[in-house]
Amino acid sequence: MSDDFKSARHWARELISAALLNGARAIDATMGNGHDTQWLCQLVGPQGHVWAFDIQQGALDHTKARLEACGMAGRATLVRDGHQNMAKWVTGPVDAIVFNLGWLPGADKSTRTQPDTTICAAEAGLSLLGEGGLMTICVYPGHEEGAIELERLRAWAAQLPPQRYDAMIRAYVNQPNDPPVMFAVRRRPGT
Repeated sequence: MSDDFKSARHWARELISAALLNGARAIDATMGNGHDTQWLCQLVGPQGHVWAFDIQQGALDHTKARLEACGMAGRATLVRDGHQNMAKWVTGPVDAIVFNLGWLPGADKSTRTQPDTTICAAEAGLSLLGEGGLMTICVYPGHEEGAIELERLRAWAAQLPPQRYDAMIRAYVNQPNDPPVMFAVRRRPGT
């Protein structure tokens, strides 16, 4: 047995990996440099599809190059728009949605996810989740906006109707430096 509890991103990947099969439909709500987009493309396979969102052209450029290099560009639609607008671009139910909040690694940290648009994006994600669909959200409370996002997401998840959704939070409670926190929301089968 491992003595490492891992991280919020690892926990999210475990859940999503179990939820996605070949032919699935998924959303990377925060494209960044394309690591999650590529990983989702691998999971959904050649019959599936991934939509990835970011407001920065650099994110699209990095992700496009990454997907072309591994031969998976045809499995993804890259959208330069805010994640709160995902329902304008994606029709029909999706099996999984991944959020990794914060800023584009290596870019200007002043361009980052914002609490208001994050909550709107989480709501848009709910509207797209199919039965049994899963959404994970990794939050970084170590900076002011991240701490606000954490509290807003906690309140948002707590009010979700339990007849329709299972919502959980996974976090360290005794570690310094405010490590990332993972939320997971699953639309209950039959709803």
